Amino acid sequence: MQGAQRNSLKLLQWMMAASLALPIALFAIASTISYASTKDIADREIERTLDVVHEHALKVFETIDRSLAELNEVVRGLPDDTIRAREPVLHRRLKRLTDSLPQLKSAWIFDADGTSLVNSLASPPPALSFADRDYFYAHADQTIGTFIGASLTPRAPYQGARFFGVSRRRETDDGRFIGVIQASVLPEYFESFYARIGTEPGSFFAMGRADGVVLAHFPRLDGDFRLDPNGPVGRNIAARPEHGLMTVAWPSDGIERRVGYRRIAEYPIYVSAGLETSAIRARWFATMGQHLVFGIPATALLFLLLALAIRRTQHLQAEAAARREAEEALKHSQRLEALGQLTGGVAHDFNNLLTVIRASVDLLNRPQLSEERRQRYITAIADAVARAARLTSQLLAFARRQTLKPEVFDVGARIQSLHDMLATLLGPAIEIAIRLPAEPCLVNADASQFETALINMATNARDAMHGKGRIIFEVEAATTIPDTLAPVSSSRDLTGNHDLGSKHGFVGIAVSDTGTGIPAARLGRIFEPFFTTKQVGHGTGLGLSQVFGFARQSGGEVTVTSEVGHGSTFSLYLPRVPADLLPQRQAPSTAPAVAGNGMSVLVVEDNIELANFAADGLTELGYSITLVDNATDALAELVMDADRFDVVFSDIVMPDMTGLDLAQAIRDRGIGVPVVLTTGYSEALSRDGSLGLDLVQKPYAIDELSRVLHRAARLRRVRDGAAE
Repeated sequence: MQGAQRNSLKLLQWMMAASLALPIALFAIASTISYASTKDIADREIERTLDVVHEHALKVFETIDRSLAELNEVVRGLPDDTIRAREPVLHRRLKRLTDSLPQLKSAWIFDADGTSLVNSLASPPPALSFADRDYFYAHADQTIGTFIGASLTPRAPYQGARFFGVSRRRETDDGRFIGVIQASVLPEYFESFYARIGTEPGSFFAMGRADGVVLAHFPRLDGDFRLDPNGPVGRNIAARPEHGLMTVAWPSDGIERRVGYRRIAEYPIYVSAGLETSAIRARWFATMGQHLVFGIPATALLFLLLALAIRRTQHLQAEAAARREAEEALKHSQRLEALGQLTGGVAHDFNNLLTVIRASVDLLNRPQLSEERRQRYITAIADAVARAARLTSQLLAFARRQTLKPEVFDVGARIQSLHDMLATLLGPAIEIAIRLPAEPCLVNADASQFETALINMATNARDAMHGKGRIIFEVEAATTIPDTLAPVSSSRDLTGNHDLGSKHGFVGIAVSDTGTGIPAARLGRIFEPFFTTKQVGHGTGLGLSQVFGFARQSGGEVTVTSEVGHGSTFSLYLPRVPADLLPQRQAPSTAPAVAGNGMSVLVVEDNIELANFAADGLTELGYSITLVDNATDALAELVMDADRFDVVFSDIVMPDMTGLDLAQAIRDRGIGVPVVLTTGYSEALSRDGSLGLDLVQKPYAIDELSRVLHRAARLRRVRDGAAE
């Protein structure tokens, strides 16, 4: 016993030493890793900020350049006397230009002597010569395109802020110099923009010419400043002239900064963004300080516990370990039980279906079987396969991996058919109004998911009105999506354009309520999964995220406008399809197969048994089949001679290159052969959609496949103008 106690005491002493040494060592390692991570994060922030600054400057200079070019076209070929005669009209045009562009202080048209013919500031302009300004004499002897000058002070009688000139040469058709068109650009416009985005402590921005003249600077400078080409900044830029990152003491104030720079394409201008290294270190200190706030008390407490109660500590640790093991064992058994129940249920259902199929096959093999019984057994097999497919679809839905099944339908008719169900769902205290256009508005989307999205928006509106009010469902055609507030992860492109590429426009479904409205601070989060303002147990936060996901996966968008106290309007936009695509009559599931009549089909399937099944079935129907087992060979066949194929039928899940990749490659190469896809389940399909192509779900029947292939090939012939 005494030996055990001595050993325990020695162990405690070692643990007491380790309780101090180990945290110190870990803290030192964590400090090193954290410092490197903080620097990396700062570099990424600088790069992202530089992207914004570069894009902003590029758009500003392109806008100015385009405006100067338009002004040059307006006065091209006009003699100076004519321009002076039209000075009032041209003055108003220049003034409208400068009023519409906040970056401009003024705009000017000069003659060959540097005298202002027209400007946006005064009408008529004073007879002053500006031939000594850099934006003028730079064009006098040569054609240099767009010139960007240094920062200048307005010349009396003109007043106001400093500016730098952006100018273009005026010349005759034979190249003779006749003057300059110039725009005065405000450096403070850029500096104000930098101040708005540079909210982080130690933020830094600069914009300057390639020769080192600084045009804009944040923090702002009191006077002019020019970088030395032979200085540290100039040497870094000379070594990597397009873009780069450097740590340097900035010459204007001597403060060390981490600075990224980038040249603006087609202009001799650089933009830069950065952070003070002291600010980066302050972030690191703050992070490590948080570790210390929790680490020091924890270490001291651990040291005290080890010093006061060795036996008790060991006993508690043993109990805690036993309890954790018991909890893990219980959780593991519960997971296994749940998985066993699910597996047992699925196995039971599939075994029932397999029993029907096996028994039907055995009975079909019996001799002297009557036609009536043979047909009954074949129907039983088909029904069992259909039920198995539905069971698989339910399992995928349970896992939230189901793919959309698009179909063409009239949005207005579908909403009208839901009226009674919506009235029951929303309750008698809510008035429902439906406003539909005169013409049909067709979309190609998953009808079930569309109805779910509509119900989710209606339910959200009902809850916003506390079960009493008025909801308006309005359908209208739209050429583009209005520039309203959309979710944070909306599908706008980098230019902010909402047009998602639908050549027929969009169908807008607006759901308006008379509820309490949504505060502006929450508008950016309402489409996030699990975000809800309802009480616990009264909402999952998944309803609006389903609407957003359905819209994005269908190639559309969802937007929202709201005013607190005046209700909200959720607008779902789906790509519109032409009216001639609406089926006149839904074909029953038992519709007969369509004869191929020599139609050429390129079948792409890596499963040889399934490929042979499809090829044999289609061949018997009169189709001409070319079979390949991978997308690369299929693309080679199409590139070699695409005209010999009427349609491509491809599996999605294949090694190396998927069916979706193949369809995209066919589109990118401009090959006019329609593509029909098939799959049992595809992660890429459930995530990105089917690219608007026809999709045949596995398992499929040959007659179903023949109808889809025939329809796809027929639509191609209609588009190409061929007679059927």
